[in-house]
Amino acid sequence: MLNDDQRQAAAEAILSAETSRVPCVQPSKQWPEMQLEDAYDIQRRWADARIARGAKIVGRKIGLTSRAMQMASKMTEPDYGVILDDALFHDGARIPAGTFIKPRIETELAFVMADDLKGVGCQMHDVLRATEYVTPALEIIDYRTEVPRAITDTIADNAAYGAIVMGGRIFRPFDVDLRWIPATLSKNGVIEETGVSAAIMGHPAAGIAWLVNKLAALDDGLQAGDIVLGGSFTRPVDIASGDVIFADYGNLGAIGVSFE
Repeated sequence: MLNDDQRQAAAEAILSAETSRVPCVQPSKQWPEMQLEDAYDIQRRWADARIARGAKIVGRKIGLTSRAMQMASKMTEPDYGVILDDALFHDGARIPAGTFIKPRIETELAFVMADDLKGVGCQMHDVLRATEYVTPALEIIDYRTEVPRAITDTIADNAAYGAIVMGGRIFRPFDVDLRWIPATLSKNGVIEETGVSAAIMGHPAAGIAWLVNKLAALDDGLQAGDIVLGGSFTRPVDIASGDVIFADYGNLGAIGVSFE
């Protein structure tokens, strides 16, 4: 476990890396004794600093929802971070690539909560009842620390969250089978990845139920209006200035963005 000064130093290093666009040394490399509890506390301190600078938390993101990614990270469960309002884009956006260090993009679904959801024992049907609508989304992931990264580094770095892009159709969670939403992810006219939403723990709502149960241990939860990214169902695709991205979700619409 790290002490208070070490946790604060790690949070400040990640914040500085985000500002300078120069990756910092991995916290786990500086402090090999670092644990998951340390990592989430570093993430919280980083978020508090961003809020002090004017940002607002508008939701949560869940990562490592596929079995393959958990195995690669030597984890047995997902991780989570926060979504900030100054990293929220919509379909058609022209996004400055220089905002990020080494950005990549993934297809996801975003749940927008109608009701507060909190407490131990949350299940998928609780998530669906508390959700106002679901919509296609893209997550831009980015790393503020050097590589290779331990899972504690990723969590401390806000679970590698860079930004969210929302678009496509808005639909109610019981109106479609959320397990079988397809997507193709194209870069500059070439399909780079394809996937189906069942890859997210068997059902996209499963990760959100997991998150609610994890937050319950901190006496925290989801609030009405929160945006929740349920996890990726395609592998990440590298992006750079000049790239045009198009994600096609079939009957649920599409998202197109460009990077400049």
